Amino acid sequence: MIASLPLANLRIVEFTHMVMGPSAGAILASLGAQVTRIEPPGGDPTRRLLGSGAGYFPMYNRHKDSVVLDLKSDDGKNQALALTQQADIVIENFRPGALDRLGLGYDALSKDNPGLIYCSLKGFLPGPYENRTALDEVAQMMGGLAYMTGPPGRPLRAGSSVIDVTGGMFGVIAILAAVEERHRTGYGQMVQASLFETTAYLVGQHMAQFAATGSPAAPMPARLSAWAIYDVFETRDDPVFLGVVSDGLWEKFCALFGLEELWADERLRRNNARVMAREELLPRIREVVGKFTRDELVTKLEGSGIPFAPITRPEDLFDDPQMQAGALEDVTLTNGEQTKLPGLPIMMGGRRMVRPATLASQPDA
Repeated sequence: MIASLPLANLRIVEFTHMVMGPSAGAILASLGAQVTRIEPPGGDPTRRLLGSGAGYFPMYNRHKDSVVLDLKSDDGKNQALALTQQADIVIENFRPGALDRLGLGYDALSKDNPGLIYCSLKGFLPGPYENRTALDEVAQMMGGLAYMTGPPGRPLRAGSSVIDVTGGMFGVIAILAAVEERHRTGYGQMVQASLFETTAYLVGQHMAQFAATGSPAAPMPARLSAWAIYDVFETRDDPVFLGVVSDGLWEKFCALFGLEELWADERLRRNNARVMAREELLPRIREVVGKFTRDELVTKLEGSGIPFAPITRPEDLFDDPQMQAGALEDVTLTNGEQTKLPGLPIMMGGRRMVRPATLASQPDA
């Protein structure tokens, strides 16, 4: 099966840790690339993280081989060089200059392997900040995402390693673009992606809003929504998000919930007018929605075309019918336990990029 995957012929060596670098390798591995991780003596410390870090290793290191090398020793360095000389791609996300000092930077490796694509994932692209140490949370705070996520005066990081993973995805985009260019030129190149600039790209819509209107974007909890009915509503038990994002959906919504008097009000026929009347509308909508349980509301909305979402916890996704329809892949953890984790969320040629995975065991050396 691996031979039939789109990137089956690509050989990748990873000098990575934490999330950003491993996530880039994980995406490529899920597409069939042969990925070898270089771990330090004793194994990648990410394997042993507690709390919110306990899921890093199993999520972002599937479908990979691991080799333990002491890169500060001559033997370890020579083994690493031998691997990179046969590689199509190298991925690294250590501090700026760390691999260069070990003789494993792009300039050194490309001399013997001119077709090498070398992906360097950092906190910042070249500029005044490039030598700073960054983390996902640092980038979210510096890049405006935490400001936009939390209520005014209370910056709040997003609820997953969204910048690490998205930064890794941008690294993959650059790698695949370089692979295509290599088809034409025969030469590889160094490609780079970063946490800070990734964050700026994600909040670019808010920068564009300021450029277009002259008014700064308010944090999401305090924003003036583009739609009147676009919020979390309490039911008799658990809350549900509802989004009525067009005039046609407003008509459907009113008919579905017996709100003919609201549809009959000519003032409310157009979206912008409903936005301006939001304080008048929402108590009525909350009253109607509050009569249902979550399951009753979901049943009523199913098939209506109205966007809705029960508020789900990550652990609920194991039993989610949509996830169980092919989005989860079987994973054997390093301790031998069986679980399921989300596979790559794409389809190619009508098939999902999902297959069983066994994590590399904890190295002894």
